[in-house]
This record gives sequence, C-alpha cells and structure tokens, in this order.
Amino acid sequence: MKRIVFTVTNDLNYDQRMQRICSSLANNGYDVLLVGRKMNNSSVLIKKNFKQKRLQCLYNNGALFYAEYNVRLFFYLLFIKMHGVCAIDLDTILPCYFVSLLRRKKRVYDAHELFTEMKEVVTRPPIKKQWMKIEKFCVPKFKFGYTVSYSIAEEFNKRYNVTYDVIRNVPVKRELQNSDFKPGDLAHTNAKSGGLAEQKSTNTQNKPGEKIILYQGAINEARGLENLIEAMKQVNGTLHLYGDGNIYKRVERLIQQNNLQHKIFLKGKLEPAQLFATTKQAYIGINLVEPLGLNQLYSLANKFFDYIQAGVPQLTMNFPEYKKVNNEFEVALLINTIDVNEIANALNILLTDDILHKKLKQNCTKASAKFNWQQEEKKLLAFYKQVYTG
Repeated sequence: MKRIVFTVTNDLNYDQRMQRICSSLANNGYDVLLVGRKMNNSSVLIKKNFKQKRLQCLYNNGALFYAEYNVRLFFYLLFIKMHGVCAIDLDTILPCYFVSLLRRKKRVYDAHELFTEMKEVVTRPPIKKQWMKIEKFCVPKFKFGYTVSYSIAEEFNKRYNVTYDVIRNVPVKRELQNSDFKPGDLAHTNAKSGGLAEQKSTNTQNKPGEKIILYQGAINEARGLENLIEAMKQVNGTLHLYGDGNIYKRVERLIQQNNLQHKIFLKGKLEPAQLFATTKQAYIGINLVEPLGLNQLYSLANKFFDYIQAGVPQLTMNFPEYKKVNNEFEVALLINTIDVNEIANALNILLTDDILHKKLKQNCTKASAKFNWQQEEKKLLAFYKQVYTG
C-alpha cells in the first residue's frame, strides 16, 4: 500500500478540497496522511478515513510563521514512513522538494492557487519577489502536478514548460431533497463566538419568504466584501457571511460604521456538512473576486461549485473560467466589476426577477450532474495511478 503525505498550512477541519482528495485516495487503497497546522483556537480534529497530523508553531503569521512551519515540516517529513509527498501550494513546497530529493521519493505539486499572483502577494513587491524565486526554483522540478483551473494550468505551462492536470475544486454530488436542516434553520446556525456575530445572532430570525443572500468562504482581501457591504445599502435583503479570515475585524467594523447590523450578519465558520445544509436555504450565493493579479482573474473557487450543488443561483464575475461554465449552464448572473452600484443592481435583479431566478436554479440542477466530486475523482485516481505505477 502506497503511503502519500499531503502538506498544508491551514487547520484541517475546514479544508474541504483536501478532505475530498484524501478520502478518495484512502477509499481506493492508498495510505494517506494529511499534515496541517494547529492554532490556538483549533478545535478537536474530526475523525476521517485517513490519518491527520497538526504541527504547532510559536508564530502564527508573517515571514516568521512560514519559516518556522517549513523547518518543522521538513524535519517531520524527514523521518516518517512514506512513498511520496504532495505539496499544497508554494507555502509548503520547499520542505516537500528537499525531503523528496534526500529520500528519493515521488513528489507532486497541487496548486490550489496561482500563488505568486494572489492579491496579498502582488500588492507587496518585495514579498512577490521572494515567492517568485521559490516558484521558479521548485515548480520546474515537480514533474507531476495538478491545479484547479485550465487557465492556471496553461500559465504554469507557459512559465515552466510543465504539463499539469486539472482537478476542479468541486463538491460531492448530493440529493437536494435530502436535507439535514428544516426550512428556516438558516438563521439558527452557529455564529462565531464573540464580537458582532455573537451580539446579533439572536436577532436573525428568518421572516416568512425572506430571501437570504449568502457568502461562504474566507473573510479575506480580494473577495469584494467591502464593496458588497456598501452595496447592501441599496438592496432589500439580508446578507449572511460564513467564514473567518484576515479582514474579519475590518468587515465587522464596516457593518457597524454603515449601520447595517440589521441586515448583515457575521455567522463564523461551519464544518463542511453543516455549511452545505445551510447554503441550501439561501436564495442567492455570492462569489466576488477583485481582478488584482492573475490568480483572481483565473480563479475557479470551490464556492462557485458549492452554490451549484446546493441549487443556489449566484452572483459572480465575468472571468474566463466562470464564463466558460456559465456559457454551458447558465447558473449565475455575471458582473464585470465589483463596483458598488453594479453589485447592488445585480442583486436586485436576482431578488425581484422570479423567472430568471427559477431558470438559474433549474440550471444548477443540470450542472450539478457534471460538476461534482464523483466525476472529478476519476481524474484524481487516474493521476495517482500514473504517478505510482506509470
């Protein structure tokens, strides 16, 4: 039995893509270990059909965190049993490369992002310069790899002459009629403890016929959240934000400064199964991306497919990958910019045009038959079969 080690820098309980990948491989005869990070507020690891390990660091962010985590990861990988290692994004690629070289093990690169083109990187030239050095040094040395969109795969080929597979970040197909939640439960899901979410969560009872606008994912930069909050002044609806991230406090302040506590609610993080059940109750899903770097322009976020699988029409960007899917199955209203007025106008169309909303919802059902993990898993298994037997 081949043992594969996957490496990330996040808390393992909320990484849906890695849970799907590791579970699929474990179900098909691989011995899988997922290595991540333990933080001060990490909850107890949820038991899975694959092994999990979290490394704890003294530093929690910035250059010192990456340096410390990479050193800890290197020595951990150096002595554990494995046949191969898979680096998830550039922030774990160096220890994976050096350990695979020293131990003569297979190595794979799984690029969830075009890392050097993320907003957090491109807006800080000295940081971008360092990550570009790592990318140029490592990526050409990873013969085997895959990523989440064809645009990113083409960019890697153009930069480094590597041919990477595309394994989309799509959810498991589920029957929409089977629900863990009853109608109206959306307002009662767990809020993030503390702060505005806790203060306001008791005042978010769903009204009969209320149309919930829902955002799920990281509360981070480049997601258009600041403009979305401003746009809600013009929208007759309720916005629920599920997730956590590096601008959580800023978003909290913006809600208060704009006196929108009555219609925007920070709900905190949910575990994947509960998040899907919650998403199904929404009327509109939000997937906004700021075009600040190629990573954003080439994105194909997991939430895009999560909304499709949940049967929820969405507002998203007129970017290449989203446009391709929407041309095949019209599941979203596309906008060209994250201008406040454009967001507000699009949301108001979705909230008031019942015929359009019904058509998009029906198309989600059709698209869900193609864009699901049961289909994508076949490509994943074929890829790893090639790596270890080819």
